[in-house]
Amino acid sequence: MMRKTLLLAALAVLTASIAVAQEPTPRTADGHPDLSGVWWPGSDLRVPPLNPAPAGGSGRAGGPGRGGPPQRRAAFADNYNDAAKAKAATLSHKDDPTLRCQSTSFGTLRVSLYNTGFVGQIIQTPKFIVMLSETNPTFKIVPTDGRPHRDDQPPASRGDSIARWDGDTLVVDTTNFSDSSWMHAEGEVSFHSDALHVVERYRRINKDTMEVEATIEDPKVLTASWAVQKQTLRLAPFDQILALDCSGVESAALMEAASKLNYGKK
Repeated sequence: MMRKTLLLAALAVLTASIAVAQEPTPRTADGHPDLSGVWWPGSDLRVPPLNPAPAGGSGRAGGPGRGGPPQRRAAFADNYNDAAKAKAATLSHKDDPTLRCQSTSFGTLRVSLYNTGFVGQIIQTPKFIVMLSETNPTFKIVPTDGRPHRDDQPPASRGDSIARWDGDTLVVDTTNFSDSSWMHAEGEVSFHSDALHVVERYRRINKDTMEVEATIEDPKVLTASWAVQKQTLRLAPFDQILALDCSGVESAALMEAASKLNYGKK
């Protein structure tokens, strides 16, 4: 009897856990999935300092302010045309615009919501999706009511975004980038042109999980479009992001360290 009672109790706990894990996607009054919340990869990342590579070596150092992301981000620069490859060969960590508090045009972890960090917040209204990044804070106010791209917005590092619903998937279309930012941070050479075009697809698959896919085109520097690997975002255990400003003071030491990195360049 005792064994049976324990078995039933364990089964009840397991059933409840599965039910919680599979809570359905919340929806707004208009029936669309509610993407609101604070989103991150699911845990904090390592935070080692930026250390120069061994003398004479070609190893990569950790990124500015923290360790590299769980997966390698390369792929955008892998599609550079010959002219872009030649330009990339002249650049290194010290040229990373984020060391001067510039935002990325896409995102360090291949999610534009994160920008240079790995935490972002979405606020959803009937007419707009507001995307806020925590590190080097930026915002995107993305209309979802069918209006076209603005014609009065100057080119910007984060571009100009509009969105539409494709079933339960939010499709975000971003153009009008300046060419002063890189796609990623952390010294990964990833410059782009003002012809950059980013299309992202956000799909909240349940209460705690959202998937993001992206396709990136830049006919001035790429030989082919880049289909970004699907990224999984988790609902964070907190409901508000912080404001982690970039003042330029902390980046001065990073710039000095980056200038000393040796990647076999003459």
